[in-house]
Amino acid sequence: MSEVYQIADRRDTEALSRYLSENGQLLLPMVELIEQAQIVVDEFIDVLGRASLEAVLELSAQQVAGPRHQGKAGGPVRRHGRQQGSVCLSTQRVRLNKPRLRSKNGGVEAEVAIPAYQAMQDDTSLQAKLAAILMSGVSTRNYERVVPQMAQSCGISKSSVSREFIEASAQQLQALAERRFDTVDLLVVYIDGVRFGAHHVLVAIGVDSEGCKHVLGLREGASENAVVVTDLLSDLVSRAVSPSRRRLFVIDGSKALRAGIDAVFGADNPVQRCRNHKIENVMGYLPKELKDQVKSVMKAAYRLEPEEGMARLKQQARWLQSEYPSAAASLLEGLDETFTINRLGLPPKLRRCLATTNIVESPSAGVRLRTRRVTAWKDGAMVLRWAATALLATEKQFRRIIGHQELWALKAALNEPETREEVAVA
Repeated sequence: MSEVYQIADRRDTEALSRYLSENGQLLLPMVELIEQAQIVVDEFIDVLGRASLEAVLELSAQQVAGPRHQGKAGGPVRRHGRQQGSVCLSTQRVRLNKPRLRSKNGGVEAEVAIPAYQAMQDDTSLQAKLAAILMSGVSTRNYERVVPQMAQSCGISKSSVSREFIEASAQQLQALAERRFDTVDLLVVYIDGVRFGAHHVLVAIGVDSEGCKHVLGLREGASENAVVVTDLLSDLVSRAVSPSRRRLFVIDGSKALRAGIDAVFGADNPVQRCRNHKIENVMGYLPKELKDQVKSVMKAAYRLEPEEGMARLKQQARWLQSEYPSAAASLLEGLDETFTINRLGLPPKLRRCLATTNIVESPSAGVRLRTRRVTAWKDGAMVLRWAATALLATEKQFRRIIGHQELWALKAALNEPETREEVAVA
């Protein structure tokens, strides 16, 4: 007797509901249990869902080995009892029993896969959902509180969550490392470091001519490490961040970073020192009662034209020299590069976003939010995986930079030949 199968649209729940009600004699005992409040709806869905999956696997096995019957099977594949397995379902790994198939020829490779089960195993949605939940701040220790615990259906432990996330985060790190920027007109590259416990990660974020932000890459290590800096910048070049295009680099003031930019991209690129880093460095050498005063002077000077602003800060350094020589030296160190954006003649609104590496530190706040539950960073590999996953998750919430409407002025300044000679003072 031939059977007719009808495949319904998965969104057509009305048709499926009608079919089950018309052919649902087997559901009647479950209906009675629900009506008598002896089984809750979650348990009903759990039992029915697992039974449905096992039925799907049985039908798939029949397509390979034929229907179950007593005696020896006539085909090349025979049944070999049943065995436990598991499949991904939303944010759960559901345990179930499945048919076991083996080739008649026997041997080490005698096991025959059930097509439907193989397809369920290849579903990577669970990894992605686990990564999303962990990125929202749920630790692996507390994950079992988030996942429904319905009898035997939930087979997720802390260790399995960790394994799933390791694989998912490794894929995220690889995806970030393989990004290319052939069609992206990057005008600005921000580089700064982020700390994860005792580990440092150097992060590069770019801004294109439309003001959109892109996570470019990362490396384990501090910005003071010349090898790390050169490796990161060389990797960007290999992924089509071409040195032939002049860009503005905004950095934390590290000499290794400055030297790396010159070596990989050329000394012709303008470099802006982060003013926040500069202010923090100077404040570190001053007593509490002087900090607000000197900070106000520095911020006011940065709003002036380059020559006048630098003159004001040199005057401030002379005033500090006798009692606080270290503060004076810190103020004067790299002074020219704290006025690069002023020298380029950019609009004040655009300067606000180009004066500091906040564009890196702000995503870092999102990264810290997503990694705050981690208390023990085992090694650099773990740090890089978490950092890449958190950065890519944060990137989805990026907005265009303040003053992006005026980026044309920066693009014009970078393309202007006479500007190159003027900016090269640094």
